[in-house]
Amino acid sequence: MNKDLREFRRLERLCLEQAALSTMDLTRSGLLKVANDCRIAAEAIEAQSPRGAFAEAVQALKLALSAKGRSKRH
Repeated sequence: MNKDLREFRRLERLCLEQAALSTMDLTRSGLLKVANDCRIAAEAIEAQSPRGAFAEAVQALKLALSAKGRSKRH
């Protein structure tokens, strides 16, 4: 679990850094959305009790993406 959590946090930081460097609004917006999804997934992993680390990461990402998709439809 720690490895997956670290990877989501690393990806979040990377996206934020690249968004700060981006000169295109669409690119910056996309990177910020991905960073937010990574943050949500990492927080979900932290909140869950220990079980299969890969399964946790996949489940957290699914939850983050499905929640985000539902909010856009309404």
